[in-house]
Amino acid sequence: MAAGETAIEIRRLTRLSEYEHVVRLQREIWGYDDTDLLPLRFMVVATHVGGQVFGAFDGERMIAFLAAIPGIKPGPRPYLHSHMMGVQPEYRDRGIGRTLKLRQREDALDRAIPLVEWTFDPLELKNAYFNIERLGAIMRLYAENQYGITGSPLHGGLPTDRCYAEWWIGSPRVGGILARAPRQEPATERVAYPTDMARLRVEESARARDIQRRNAEKFQDAFGRGLAVTGFERGPSESSYLLRPWE
Repeated sequence: MAAGETAIEIRRLTRLSEYEHVVRLQREIWGYDDTDLLPLRFMVVATHVGGQVFGAFDGERMIAFLAAIPGIKPGPRPYLHSHMMGVQPEYRDRGIGRTLKLRQREDALDRAIPLVEWTFDPLELKNAYFNIERLGAIMRLYAENQYGITGSPLHGGLPTDRCYAEWWIGSPRVGGILARAPRQEPATERVAYPTDMARLRVEESARARDIQRRNAEKFQDAFGRGLAVTGFERGPSESSYLLRPWE
């Protein structure tokens, strides 16, 4: 931390006034219309039924948040669905998102919850790298237009296709990745995107939509054959999701 910087504090949120700040952050980060906002009452319910609502604070100012709800997989097996996480633009690239996720993991492990799952836009390549290479999540499910067309300018009017990140928080794989241990996971297939995808979705939306559509088919085909995304490779002109067979 540089001289003069204030330490970022992660707190569990429990008060209505804190949830109001989460609503404000959604507007500031994504430019959401009221119909797209995660409402205050959702966070009240999440807190009372075993979910998580955490905030990151710079002094008394909330600058990031994370919200999750509990779920049950067949078996039955409990898990947490991490529905939304956002960091104000001027605080990005400072490790705040990772700190929030580690706090989420710590809380889930304390409650013997083995899995945290969330969706993310596969066109957001920076998020993909973070989820897969920094946290150790894998991907085995792709959903087309999961949330419908939103009013956020960041989505560029494209369908809200989403990948599901599975974060098996107590696994040796995740433990090794969080400890930055070397790993050998040879890929058998890859799904590639132009590295400037963020620009394309704003300036060349028709081309971005074509890439989105073609790669959706590739992901769904690969997942149907038992492959999973276990790595992400960044390049100057092209970045790739790396797939291999998954037990």
